[in-house]
Formats: sequence, structure tokens, C-alpha cells
Amino acid sequence: MKLPHRENAYVPAAKLADYLLSETHPVGRLKSRFFRSAGFHEANLGLLEQQLLALAHKTEVQGLVESPYGRKFIIAGNLQTPAGLRVAVRTVWLLETGDVRPRLITAYPA
Repeated sequence: MKLPHRENAYVPAAKLADYLLSETHPVGRLKSRFFRSAGFHEANLGLLEQQLLALAHKTEVQGLVESPYGRKFIIAGNLQTPAGLRVAVRTVWLLETGDVRPRLITAYPA
């Protein structure tokens, strides 16, 4: 199964800059080390966003978790780094009840 409404999937800008690439966020700073070591930085946020969305658009869902907010879809795959390498990640997308726009919740090394 593919991510439902994947054509409407989005990555909030704050999720990238203030979480996944934040060196000071209590949880995000650990993820930041991974993404920064892969070559993702503030200067190429758009590339990280594109890679995450491509994963959501093309890759099969590996897991589904029902939550009080809606359904969480787990998708794992590879991101193309700015250096041309591929790194394995796991992403979680939330499709809130009644919504048609899956939103990136988190991403981390797989």
C-alpha cells in the first residue's frame, strides 16, 4: 500500500529547520547529527524536503499505527544526499482524521 493522498503530502518548514536540523532541540539534535553528516544543512533545506516527499510518493508503507489524532504511516527507504550518496531513513507521516494532507511527523536513521 502507498501513502493515502500522497500527492498532498507536505513537510512543515519548521519540522526541517527547527527539528531535524536543529543542533539544540532536545530530541531533534540527535537526528540533526545524522542529517548534517549526510550533507543536509540550512542552505539546502529544499533538497531535504524534496527527498522526504519523494520517499512518501514512491515507497510502500511498511507500518500503520492508529492514534487518537489519525493514522500514522511508517515509510522506510533511501534519501539521496547532496554528495550523491544514499542514506537509509525511516519516516512517519500523520494523516489526521478527516484530512487529506499527510504531514511528516519525524524522520530518523533506519
